[in-house]
Amino acid sequence: MAITVTEDTFRLAETFTISRGSRTEARVLTVTVEEGGHRGRGECVPYARYDETLESVRAEIESLPAGIDRAALQEALPAGAARNAVDCALWDLEAKRAGQPAWQIAGLAVPLPEITAFTLSLDTPEKMQAAAARHAHRPLLKIKLGTPDDMPRLEAVRAGAPEARIVVDANEGWSPEVYRDLAPHLVRLGVTLVEQPVPAGEDEALRGLERPVPLCADESVHDRATLGRLEGLYDLVNIKLDKTGGLTEALALRAEAERMGFGIMVGCMVGSSLAMAPAVLLAQGAAVTDLDGPLLLAEDRDTPLTFDVAGVHPPSPELWG
Repeated sequence: MAITVTEDTFRLAETFTISRGSRTEARVLTVTVEEGGHRGRGECVPYARYDETLESVRAEIESLPAGIDRAALQEALPAGAARNAVDCALWDLEAKRAGQPAWQIAGLAVPLPEITAFTLSLDTPEKMQAAAARHAHRPLLKIKLGTPDDMPRLEAVRAGAPEARIVVDANEGWSPEVYRDLAPHLVRLGVTLVEQPVPAGEDEALRGLERPVPLCADESVHDRATLGRLEGLYDLVNIKLDKTGGLTEALALRAEAERMGFGIMVGCMVGSSLAMAPAVLLAQGAAVTDLDGPLLLAEDRDTPLTFDVAGVHPPSPELWG
């Protein structure tokens, strides 16, 4: 089995800004595994927040022995972007070899479309209101916040999209006191969920905090090893393949999180349809699906995922799985 890594760049439809910075393109690594005339692909998005670069992740992937399988991969690489791309490529290869869809190999039910959030970039209140108005037809909007001036932005988005459900991503930019102060306004404005209000590692400060708007762990949860300490602090966990290190661990993490009573959110980095494809299987029946990466791009893979009023559809075999 041969493993190859290539770098791909996808232009964004608009500049994408969060509290940590802005970007105009998505730079990803594509892994291709080939064996016996069959080919599988996976994609990852190295993330600086987790000390990953395109170069470091490529080096991790290229360190793997030829012929590695999914079970050995879980021990060979830590949870993260490198393992994700290889793991998903191996799932795709297995599906191609077996002539069966990946969901069937994984023992899952037939996948259906899932309504996905659409993320509004951090901007001035006026521009965020205009963006919300352009996307007011979408049932679920996600707002990037985590600044000292969040309330005007939130009010503006609600004015622009009066009917949409709203999820707020604070990107580790709040404190328990800020959440407590904002909570009545979040309820008033119909916010249904807040992601990662405090910095990862400072989650214990949330213990005992009243949560009129549910809290979802994002940066604080990566794989099953990081799950236990979050009990009593969060209501949901956001599972992303680039954090778990692939679909294999993500499915196990979801099962364990549900057993512990957590709700499930399935999210993504800003990547192409190839990165989202396996996550659509993971997102089946999740409380919140946030797989809008391709909607933020000006260009995408051949045979991309379909997005329509029913949501994001499962991938075609030509794309993945």
